[in-house]
Amino acid sequence: MHSEPSETAPDINLVDPGLYSHGDPFAQWRWLRANSPVHWHPPAAELPGFWSLTRYEDIRAAYRDAETFSSAQGILLRPADHGADPGGGRTLALTDAPRHRQLRGLVDEWFAVRSVRAREAEMKAIAQRVVDEALEQGSCDFVAEIAARIPLYVICKMMGVPESDWQHLYNLTSQAFAAGDPLTRRFAHLDILGYFEKLQAEKAANPADDLVSVLATASIEGERLSPEDIILNCDNLLVGGTENTRIAASGGMLTFLRNPEQWRILVEEPDLLPSAVEEVLRWTSTATHIMRTAVRPIEIHGKSIAAGDRVVFWLPSANRDETVFDNPDRFDVSRQPNRHLTLGFGEHFCVGSMLARVELRLLYGELLRKSVDIELDGEPKLLDSIVVNGPERLQVRLTPRAA
Repeated sequence: MHSEPSETAPDINLVDPGLYSHGDPFAQWRWLRANSPVHWHPPAAELPGFWSLTRYEDIRAAYRDAETFSSAQGILLRPADHGADPGGGRTLALTDAPRHRQLRGLVDEWFAVRSVRAREAEMKAIAQRVVDEALEQGSCDFVAEIAARIPLYVICKMMGVPESDWQHLYNLTSQAFAAGDPLTRRFAHLDILGYFEKLQAEKAANPADDLVSVLATASIEGERLSPEDIILNCDNLLVGGTENTRIAASGGMLTFLRNPEQWRILVEEPDLLPSAVEEVLRWTSTATHIMRTAVRPIEIHGKSIAAGDRVVFWLPSANRDETVFDNPDRFDVSRQPNRHLTLGFGEHFCVGSMLARVELRLLYGELLRKSVDIELDGEPKLLDSIVVNGPERLQVRLTPRAA
C-alpha cells in the first residue's frame, strides 16, 4: 500500500532542469504518489500546464488506453511558443492507431528477437572494438567514448549508413543530444535531417538490405511514404536507437561505481547479467517523462481530466513505486520480478527493447570478460534536463586486472 498522506507538501516543481542534476526529484515523486497521484502542474518555465501521473498502476493503465491518451500531438513537454511537434502524426513514436501499427509493421521484423540474435555476433564485435579503444586510452569519458558509440554504430549498421560516415553521425548526435548551447543542438539536428534526406534518396534509387531502404521503398495502403515522412522516421529510429541506451549504459555504470558490491556480485556470478540489465533499466529510467494528450474526458482518482489536457507520465517515479517493487530505492542486480516501465507498455512498447537489452548485456559482459577495473576519474556531471536523466559526462579510469 502507499504510505499515509503527509500534510507537509514539498514545493512541487518537476519542470526545473536543475532538479535532475542537483536536486532530489524522488522526494517530490514520493510525496505525489502518497498524496496527489493525479496532480495539476500549472504552466511554468514557458511550458503549458499538465497533469502528472506518478503511480505505477496509473501510468501502466494510461499506456494501455491509447484510445484516450494520444501520442500524435507530441510525447514530450515543449514550450508553448514552439508550436506542434513536426513529427506529430508522422513518426512511429508520434502516431496513434492505425497509422502507428502500419509504420511499426514496416520495421518490426528488424527488431524481433530472432533478428537481433542473428546480429549478435556483429554487435559483439562492435562492443569489443569500442571497449578495446577505451582501454587503450586508459582514462576516458564513459558516456562519449563507450556508451554513446556502441548503440550508434549498431543502429547505423542496421540503417545502412556507410561505416565511413559513422564518426560524422557520432559528432552530430553528440552535439544534438549533449551540447550546452541550444542553437548548437538545433543546427546539429538539422544536419542530421539533411544527412537522411540525402541517404533516403540514394536508397530509394538503389535499395539494399537495411532500414532506410525499407522506409524509402515502403507503401502503406498503396501510397509511398513522403520524403519528409521517411526523413522524420529515420531521425526517430536514430534517436530511439541511441539516446536511451547511451544514458542507460552510462547511468548504469555510474550506479555500479556507487554500489561496487553489486559489480562484485556480477564478477562472481556473471549469469546474473540479464537480471542486472533489467535492474539498470529500472534504476536509470532514462526517459524522465513521457507525455500524452487526452482526446476525451476521463476521471482518475477523482480528478477530472478534460479532452485536450496534457498528461505526463513520470517513469522514474513508477519504477520506484513501493507498492510494486520491494525495497525500491535499493539497486539489486538479482531483483526478480522486475516489471519496470522504462521501455514503455502497451501499443507504444519500445520497438527496440530487445536491441537495447542485448547492447547493454554485451557492453557490461565485455567489461566483465576482460576483467576491467573501473574507477571514477573526476566528479560526474549529470544532465540538466526534464526529458532524459543520467550522466552528461562520466570520466573513468579503465585498467585490465592482472590474471
